[in-house]
Amino acid sequence: MAEKLSQSQIDALLNRMATGGTDVAEKPTQKLKEYDFRAPRKFTKEQLKALDGLQETLARVLASYFSSVLRIPCEIDAAAAEEQRFYEYGNSLPDNTMLGLLSVSSTTNECDDTTLMIDLTSSLSFQLFDRLLGGPGNSPAPERGFTDIEIAILQNVLNQVARRVDDVWKNTFNIDFRLENIETNPRLLQLFAPEDIVVITMMNIRIAGTTNTFSICIPAELLEQTVDRFSRKFAKAKKQQDPDQERMKKQMILENVCESDLEMTVVFDQFTMPLGEILNLQPMDVIPLRKHVDSDLGVYIDNTEWFTAKLGETKKRKAIKLNHIVEQTEMMSNGQQSAGKP
Repeated sequence: MAEKLSQSQIDALLNRMATGGTDVAEKPTQKLKEYDFRAPRKFTKEQLKALDGLQETLARVLASYFSSVLRIPCEIDAAAAEEQRFYEYGNSLPDNTMLGLLSVSSTTNECDDTTLMIDLTSSLSFQLFDRLLGGPGNSPAPERGFTDIEIAILQNVLNQVARRVDDVWKNTFNIDFRLENIETNPRLLQLFAPEDIVVITMMNIRIAGTTNTFSICIPAELLEQTVDRFSRKFAKAKKQQDPDQERMKKQMILENVCESDLEMTVVFDQFTMPLGEILNLQPMDVIPLRKHVDSDLGVYIDNTEWFTAKLGETKKRKAIKLNHIVEQTEMMSNGQQSAGKP
């Protein structure tokens, strides 16, 4: 039971309230997130999440490429995309890093010409260089700039990365990506205005027991023209191709298949005999069959009955004449019956 106040305590409390001396408990303030009205957000969280499918596909493709070229297992995970101003992204880059500048263009005017940037940290760059030249790939990165030989080798790596980016984006858009230039000093870059909005996607790459990161800087103008089409169903859509090239590809596949050799077997009848009678067979012995000579023969291709035929002769040679195509349902039933035999 709560303690009762005496009359003196009640009077003192009333006097403090009258003079404004009573301590009033302050309500806990809600944590507010600052919003910069000078650079309003261009993309919602849902729009940025739509990039996840594309980035996951790119991560799998790049992991396969690095695993093959480095001859060692490689894992790449795509982190969530984040919207920043270009000067914030530029200030976060170290003075010594490997930057690949990819030109973005479209022959169908799906987007304006712009530039996409890929940043390979110095630790990842030296790890790739060490592994490509036969090293273990786990040596500490030296604190120095890149030599001309290292730049030439890593330029080839960035060129292959640009090709993978182009292949992944072409699953959804008719956009071309091509490695235009490389830079090693981010302070000299003037691709965008400092206040321009860019979207940064981070990739975590694990090679030889070490984890490094590289980032992809996508300009906002490119995403504004394409972000509405980023979704799971578009990420899984078939790659867009020229109808003439698709028809030529199908024709080439059909020609190669038609040149394949398959064994064709014609079976007149099947029967069983005791092993003792088979061992006693002699030349000129007659074996009675259950079929008439004019009965249908089974034509088998790769142990599957495809046709029925009649026995005949042409130019003094034994021949068959196809008279019926076995339907798919009949093939399945025949296959089940043959599979059930001991």
